[in-house]
Amino acid sequence: MSITIRSLGAAEEVTGSKHLLDVDSTKILIDCGAFQGKRAKADAKNRALLGDDVDPASIDALLLTHAHYDHCGLVPYLVKKGFKGSIYSTSATRDLANLIMTDSAHIQERDADYLSRQAEKKNETFDWKPLYDEFDVIQAMDQFVTVGYHRPILIADGIQAEFLDAGHILGSAFIRVIAKDKEGHTAVIGFSGDLGRKNKPIIKDPECLDGIDFLLLESTYGDRLHESTDDAVARLEKLVNRTAETRGKLIIPAFAVERTQELVFYLHLLHDKGRIPEMPIWVDSPMALNATSIFAIHPECYDKETYDLFTTHAKNPFGFASLNFSRSVEESKMLNQAKGPMIIISADGMCEFGRIQHHLMHGLGDPANTVLIVGYMAEGTLGRRLKDGAKEVRIHGDWYQVRADIQEIDAFSAHADWQEAVDWLGCIDKKRLRKTYLVHGEGEALTAMQKHVLDAGVQAAEIMKPGEIYTIA
Repeated sequence: MSITIRSLGAAEEVTGSKHLLDVDSTKILIDCGAFQGKRAKADAKNRALLGDDVDPASIDALLLTHAHYDHCGLVPYLVKKGFKGSIYSTSATRDLANLIMTDSAHIQERDADYLSRQAEKKNETFDWKPLYDEFDVIQAMDQFVTVGYHRPILIADGIQAEFLDAGHILGSAFIRVIAKDKEGHTAVIGFSGDLGRKNKPIIKDPECLDGIDFLLLESTYGDRLHESTDDAVARLEKLVNRTAETRGKLIIPAFAVERTQELVFYLHLLHDKGRIPEMPIWVDSPMALNATSIFAIHPECYDKETYDLFTTHAKNPFGFASLNFSRSVEESKMLNQAKGPMIIISADGMCEFGRIQHHLMHGLGDPANTVLIVGYMAEGTLGRRLKDGAKEVRIHGDWYQVRADIQEIDAFSAHADWQEAVDWLGCIDKKRLRKTYLVHGEGEALTAMQKHVLDAGVQAAEIMKPGEIYTIA
């Protein structure tokens, strides 16, 4: 009899979150995210799902911390492979996950069609199939059970879970799990999912995840500090004004959930204050349009400022005169031919899939244009190559010169930096917290975060190894 944890994804890497809690052979999976990276590597890792020794049908329950693709993107594939248990999440996470998983199914279908036609033109063999389709998403949604914050729920014999607000994206949660084995050993484990930040627009600040014995803590920015939000907004203003001067395009790869809404929020603010000129702002992502609608029906997740805008002043912080949503492929193609100045916000956030690739194909060669990186770019992704200064990039098999200006603003990140993570740890009883396992980070970030949390008084901090089983009780 024992209680063990292991990481099946996002150990010594950032994406593809999957952590397995085993209590007397009752298996609870925390998150089932897709790995994001270079197309071939990502496809291989995602098809491996839980590895060779964990059968999806053996999982008793799934807990979702939030709806980002790297935390929920493989849920339909898990169901397709035999998982029959309940999927527990907050209400907002359920709604956003439905949107993200459905969008992923559509993107996979479109990519399969596009790439097969490209292969046919080149007389090449093409036999790639999507991981899942829309029907698999529908099957997965039938297994969701929604849970409110601060509502402990029994998910299996001897296993209780409670969701707390993580302040990361709409509906995001820390999960506190109380596990008791048949010999009476008890362990309280905290799963950070993705740790949010204080004073972000729209959503509430992260809550305290106290009363835990063990913690799985994300370390994405373990070696970095974000610039201040005020400085970031000032830089955004400068880039928009430069785009007006060059009559180019400001192309922003952004995740459709949270990042897009936050950018719209700040552009709205700059517009209302007259700090940026009138120019068309296009959100070219059907998922972002739908996600924005979901934001509107979940006021329980808002911070006071946003709540007051919606309820007291009846003002929509996600919509204003200059803002347009592209609703069709034809409109998206039109943007590639349109003259600037204009702003285009489009998904996928790491530039590996979706409409953003076509905007880059048409826009990278023009020095009047700017590509603005506003989020984390995983190793091997097109976004990472642009961020790192590549002069030429390959998209859909063809090479493109990078003449556009590449800029980065990391203050819009929804992930806490190392100082914010350490400050958040300040509310946790470190005498009780026996060990912190570091996940969701690359090498240098993990090593740096380990030092930071130890310096902050945590008793023990270990970088979690992929697949290794840790006995905690």
